[in-house]
Amino acid sequence: MQDAQAIIPVSKLYFCMEILSFMRIIYIVFIACIAGLTGCNNGNSAQGTAKADSTAGSAVKKAPAHSKLSDEGTQQLLTLVSKYYELKNALVATKAARADSAATQLAATAMSMQAFLQKDSANAPALKPYMDTIIGESKAINDLKDETCEKQRIVFEVISRDVYAMLKNVDLKNGGIYHEFCPMAFNEKGAYWLSSESEILNPYFGKKMLECGEVTDSM
Repeated sequence: MQDAQAIIPVSKLYFCMEILSFMRIIYIVFIACIAGLTGCNNGNSAQGTAKADSTAGSAVKKAPAHSKLSDEGTQQLLTLVSKYYELKNALVATKAARADSAATQLAATAMSMQAFLQKDSANAPALKPYMDTIIGESKAINDLKDETCEKQRIVFEVISRDVYAMLKNVDLKNGGIYHEFCPMAFNEKGAYWLSSESEILNPYFGKKMLECGEVTDSM
């Protein structure tokens, strides 16, 4: 009986030790979970801060477009370029009717800008030859009646050359404009165009060789 009575306390002691060990494991797991959650929150916070810093950095880098023209003149110039893009995009898609419509709008925008430049005696004389070409060649596109877009593309190359020359003349900066070149255009003579993106979408071949070309300059 004495041996049996001596065993009982030992069993209770062993049971208590098991309970304490189990609770210790739960405590360690609990602490690990808290640490993990804290780390995740810190990581998310760091990512959020990095993203905010990146956004702030982009905002600093993105300065407004400017040129030798007045602010209003620069905006009119960018409007003209946007109309040029519509013509370019129509030729990328090989849509003759869209190209005709875009050319009409480009001519009208160029005439409006030319009238505005009459007040700018410092820049008007140098820009007049480019404006005359853009207006004249844009109007000529409508006279071609070219369903294949091939003749339109020949005229577009002339317009592209003078739009680019005009942008360089007024020293446009931060316009988000890319000058791109296709060496295969016109029987490997090569031809340039302007785009709002660095991705090559070739207006001289359309889907035949959509990605043929490279960026040569940006403004």
